Amino acid sequence: MNIHEYQGKSILESFGVAIQQGRVASSPEEAVAQAKELNKATGTEWFVVKAQIHAGGRGKGTVTETGSHGVVIAKGIDFVAEKAKGILGGHLVTAQTSEKGKMVNKVLIAQDVYYPGASEPNEFYMSVLLDRSSGSVVIMYSTEGGMNIEEVAEKTPHLIHKEVIDPAVGLMPFQARRVAFNLGLSGQAFKEMTKFVTALFKAYQGCDATLFEINPVLKTSDDKIIAVDAKVSLDGNALYRHPDYLAMRDKSEEDPAEVEADEVGLNYVKLEGNVGCMVNGAGLAMATMDIIQLSGGKPANFLDVGGTADAKRVETAFRMILKDSSVKCILVNIFGGIVRCDRVAQGVVDAYNNIGDIKVPIIVRLQGTNAEEAKKLIDESGLKVHSAVMLQEAADLVKKLLA
Repeated sequence: MNIHEYQGKSILESFGVAIQQGRVASSPEEAVAQAKELNKATGTEWFVVKAQIHAGGRGKGTVTETGSHGVVIAKGIDFVAEKAKGILGGHLVTAQTSEKGKMVNKVLIAQDVYYPGASEPNEFYMSVLLDRSSGSVVIMYSTEGGMNIEEVAEKTPHLIHKEVIDPAVGLMPFQARRVAFNLGLSGQAFKEMTKFVTALFKAYQGCDATLFEINPVLKTSDDKIIAVDAKVSLDGNALYRHPDYLAMRDKSEEDPAEVEADEVGLNYVKLEGNVGCMVNGAGLAMATMDIIQLSGGKPANFLDVGGTADAKRVETAFRMILKDSSVKCILVNIFGGIVRCDRVAQGVVDAYNNIGDIKVPIIVRLQGTNAEEAKKLIDESGLKVHSAVMLQEAADLVKKLLA
């Protein structure tokens, strides 16, 4: 589950990570009020106004309605309302959104941390994530903060450092010190960075995250180390342990179809193809999408109805797939292990009759328990449904019907 920057920062702060202070607002008037409170708390006189959406690249992104960027500076309280108005309610388009962009419903009013001092501030990149290939946690970091890290990795890979952490042991003190050393720090900044890294790893483990990305991590002019940004992804399978984090979910940032599927217990992911897929089991879903691709089609979705593919779930899945206007054909590929194929077939027939006027061709492949009875039921239903026995046969039908 993805969360907003201000929410991610609140989690970081709860684990002792130093952050750029800020207040969230939903209107220009509220933004001004929050700026005044922030001024009292921190003394900041300039304010950073940040769009809160689930996407990166906000600083370079553009609000289509106003031409404002997603991250702007208000040089005084008198300018906060104007800056917030240029962002709120608009659609912010970044390199990580669609062409339509994402609507901005909230802005973060943050303190200006680039204040003058004895030395120049430095920006670093840092993330904590799971490396599935090694079964380890990795802290990835670079001196080139504030930039597109993919571009840095491509053009100057020697500037990307990795600290591999054994999850059974955890972060060792020497590893935190090595991070600070590789970032070229010394003195008080070195000590502050080791504290920052230790607290960041503690936060990653403590909230069951899959990703913490801080870009930039700032060394201020007086050698403090703070998180200026926070991109956080939490493990959805662990949220039962964190009801307070689950309450942070912003469904308006998610695909409406995926939210609807989640509410009825279906696993659904929208893709960009033309063949709707209804399967049971993630492995079978991947195999089905692969063979659709090989047959000349493109999967329009990943939809796993699970092991209890009864008539009601099948009908719900059909309705969801048919909401996608790009779907030109539907392939139902169910393996009857726990669930009997004839029950699934009856669910397909019932769903077809209940929905009515389905204009796209449907191919049904059922294998496993009572597969023969299921095929007979489909064939004798009188519906415009094509049955298949082998997966390749189903793929060939997809190709033929799309031609």
